[in-house]
Order: sequence, then structure tokens, then C-alpha cells
Amino acid sequence: MHKGFIYCLLLTGPNAGQALTEEQLADWKPEDGLLWVHLKYKSTDARHWISKQKLEVAERDTLLASDTRPRVVHSNNGILLTLRGVNLNPNSDPEDMVSIRIYIEEHRIISTCERQLQSIVEVAESIKASKGPFDSAGFILSVAEHLTQRQVGYINKLEELMDELEERVVTDTNKSLRMDIAELRRQTVVLRRYLAPQREALGKILHENSLLLDHNDKIKLRETQENLIRVIEDLDAIRDRASVTQEELQSRQAEQLNQRLYFLSLISAVFLPLGFLTGLLGVNIGGIPGAETDWAFAAFCAGLLTLIGLQMYVFYRLKWI
Repeated sequence: MHKGFIYCLLLTGPNAGQALTEEQLADWKPEDGLLWVHLKYKSTDARHWISKQKLEVAERDTLLASDTRPRVVHSNNGILLTLRGVNLNPNSDPEDMVSIRIYIEEHRIISTCERQLQSIVEVAESIKASKGPFDSAGFILSVAEHLTQRQVGYINKLEELMDELEERVVTDTNKSLRMDIAELRRQTVVLRRYLAPQREALGKILHENSLLLDHNDKIKLRETQENLIRVIEDLDAIRDRASVTQEELQSRQAEQLNQRLYFLSLISAVFLPLGFLTGLLGVNIGGIPGAETDWAFAAFCAGLLTLIGLQMYVFYRLKWI
């Protein structure tokens, strides 16, 4: 097959689970079984192949679009849907979600993406092992379920990270903690940006009539949607917890700063009269008391210590310390 073709599999028929060659794909007929072709939409070969298929303009443009948002469009022949999955590719940010575009008919499935999704790999491996979906509705259910399971797993990791950050707030207030909380909040915002429309897209499949999905299929898809709803609710909870944790961190930092300023204020209050007295007696003019007395300096120091003790007593009575 050409470089732009990732998978070209039959889901049903005598050759179910087998990959088709370029010649077999060109000769494919609906009687041969349900066909799934998975392509890289940026590939020239993939674009050329899609352009030769009997698709409407909107369907062709969506399959080849570089930027998509989760949505579902019903047509006379099938369903066009775009979904997002957690990016688990090496050296990638999971919240940088990967988009997959799928056009599904009764006898043919065409999907496109650029970056690989582990969920799609799992679906393909199950088909090759003859344990995957056997009709178009089953393919939709399988893809939606695998995508949601990956999202649930990643959200669980975010919850564990949130628990760790909440514990660190008690003992750690350094700059890295603030950055970690801010990064977690950013991740939840990005994830929710795509998961909320994806929930609406699955809901649209459930509420609109389609020849591809029967009542039992919709019951299974509703369960997947419920899991996705719980994922979004968990995301909202993590975001709220991160906000509360960040406020608690700021409160602790403000409290520490106030304690330091309060201590400095007490020190200033203690040394203000001492500085006044030493400055007054340090002027270089005649008439300074005790200038000719040997014990005058000792008496002056004792007087300063007495004044400090008197100040501390007054601060204590005023409950300043």
C-alpha cells in the first residue's frame, strides 16, 4: 500500500481481519465485506484516493481538514463524525489531543488522522485478531469506548497529581509548586475544551435517527457517553480543587509575608526610642549628662535594657506578641 494508508482491513466476509493490497482495494465491492480504510490526511496518496471516492464535498473536506472540532453530521448514506483522543505518543503532551475524522456507511468506513492514536491501534489489532467490531455501529461503539477509556485513565492520573499537590501545599511553598498547580489548571482547561463538544457529539448520535445504529447499539453508546460525562465532571472537580489549592497557597504565602513584616515592625518599634536616645546623647556639644562620670555609660546601657523590658511588657499586655 501507499505511504498514506495506515490500515486497510476487512471487518466481515471470508477475508475478515486481513489487510488488503492496493489491487484488492481497487477491486473491493460491498459484497466482499465491511471495509475500513485508515489514512494520513496530509499524504498526497491519501488525498488522491479520497478525491476519487463518491463522497459529498462536506464529507471530503472534513476528512482532509487540518483542524477539526468534535461533531457529528448525519447524511443520507451514513454518519460523519470527528472525535478527539488523548495523545499518548512518545515525547507528546497528553492534553494535546489527537483528532480523528470518520465517515461511516453500511459497507465502508473511511477514517483519517495525522498522529497515531493508541485507541485506533487497539481497534485495528482486535479486528486483525477477529475479536473486533463486525458492523458499522460496532465500529463507532468500539472507537468511542477506547477513546473514553484512555481519557478516564489520564484523568485518574491528573487526580493523583492533584492529591500530591494538595499535600505539598502544607509543607512546600516554593515557586515550582505554583508552576505545577498552574500547569495542571491549564491541562484541565485544554482537555475540557475538546471533551465537552465530544459529549455533545455522542449525544447527537443517540438522539437522531440513523439506519446504522439500532436500539441496543444506542444503549451501549449511552453508557460510553455517561463515562465521558463523568470524565468531564472529574475535570471540573480537578479544576476547582486546583483553584482552591492555589488560593490556599497564596494565603499561606501572604500569611508568611505578614508574619515577617510584623516581626520587622516590632523590631522597629523596639529600636525607635533606643535610636532616639542614642542619637540625642551622641551629639557633639557640651552639657551631655554623665560626660565626666565613669559609671555613666554603664548606667545608660542599663537604662536602655530597662526600656526594652518595659516595651516588651507593654507589647505583651497589648497582645502584640
